Amino acid sequence: MKAFLEYVARGLVDKPDAVWVEIDEDADETVLTLGVDQEDMGRVIGRDGRIANAIRSLLKVMATKDGRHVELEIVSDAQ
Repeated sequence: MKAFLEYVARGLVDKPDAVWVEIDEDADETVLTLGVDQEDMGRVIGRDGRIANAIRSLLKVMATKDGRHVELEIVSDAQ
């Protein structure tokens, strides 16, 4: 999932070198934190959150195959 998320995010942003993904796994839940440059936040989230929701949907499909629950958090490096 990490490689998939990095691939998709790098394809969306202007600064692909600033993309990073952190994984926090529990017994049956995975929390993915996607970090992008502040200027690329709009590209990853999309209008009305459509792109972010589409990414979340794809991750949920991947996680369901493994019987897991997945959450996606999107943050900027300028925090």
